[in-house]
Amino acid sequence: MYIAIINGPNLNLLGLREAEIYGNMTYQELLMELTEYADSLGIELKFFQSNHEGALIDFIQSCPGQYNGIIINAGAYTHTSIALLDALSAVALPTVEVHLSNIEEREEFRRRSYLRQACLTTFMGEGLASYQKALHFLSEVLTNDTATKTSTE
Repeated sequence: MYIAIINGPNLNLLGLREAEIYGNMTYQELLMELTEYADSLGIELKFFQSNHEGALIDFIQSCPGQYNGIIINAGAYTHTSIALLDALSAVALPTVEVHLSNIEEREEFRRRSYLRQACLTTFMGEGLASYQKALHFLSEVLTNDTATKTSTE
């Protein structure tokens, strides 16, 4: 099983920015922890991070045929990017939205997620555990989907 984890703007600054909101874990530590957790689930990960909306869209568009699902933390683009929503909708891969912080308890402008309507579910407010829960959830969905397809063929 292959899952793409897409991270948007400023996530590369984890550990350097607003520790009271995002914690002390660096971006590289996050990737290492997620790789270790994914290994325990038998999942291979591809990480992609960009501060540029177009690069995120290009990567999403490249996912079909390469990955079984997507986990996305679009950072601030969550609240502004209809283009990312359109890209996720177009590729139609099982997608889970994640956030390190609880966006529903933050500033008013952060409480709206344009991406959510293209996602199966959202995990937020638990730092690394938000990503781990998303991996576990997507693994279950993809395993059940494969089992259903196999039993009906």
